[in-house]
Amino acid sequence: MITLALSKGRIFDDSLPLLHAAGIEVLEDPEKSRKLIIGTSRQGLRVVLVRATDVPTYVEHGGADLGVAGLDVLLEHSAEGAAGGATALYRPLDLRIARCRMSVAVREDFDYAAAIRQGSRIRVATKYTQTARQHFAAKGVHVDLIKLYGSMELAPLTGLADAIVDLVSTGSTLKANHLVEVERIMDISSRLVVNPAALKLKREELRGLIDAFEAAVQAQAQAQA
Repeated sequence: MITLALSKGRIFDDSLPLLHAAGIEVLEDPEKSRKLIIGTSRQGLRVVLVRATDVPTYVEHGGADLGVAGLDVLLEHSAEGAAGGATALYRPLDLRIARCRMSVAVREDFDYAAAIRQGSRIRVATKYTQTARQHFAAKGVHVDLIKLYGSMELAPLTGLADAIVDLVSTGSTLKANHLVEVERIMDISSRLVVNPAALKLKREELRGLIDAFEAAVQAQAQAQA
């Protein structure tokens, strides 16, 4: 049995066309079912539904053989795992789905350029503390990081932080809350991740899936060109 870890929401929805192109159908709609383990049309393949931030953990520790996770989640997981000596995940493929960007945003009236002069210190609210720390360290800016898990836009508006580091898609939420995107840190998309031990034990089955995903990504890219 091969287990694929997915998270509900955008990643799940964007993964469905790739699975379909690979000849795989998920047999139940997770929004209508309470099941956390769902069968597929491919014999020997099942899907487990977990939180987006838990996908790398399930794959790393063998709860799933492979999974789909955003680069933002993988970078945070890798940084935390490196400190604890965790095994690195195999990342064979950029699926080019759930695209967005990680950016710095501030209030419209905040002078960001003046605030980040070499050697300065600012307060930054974010869920992505590892990425934010590395970004500002590279610029020579000292940061006091405040970890939040939601409603990030409130932090600058209430004076909790000078800036936020968060994912941005259209920018409409920032605009609605009178915030502006002042720096683009990196582009984000979802990646296929594989447990290295599982790849050795189930090489033929997993290689077949990886190849099917790769062909589906290439076909999707050609269709969009």
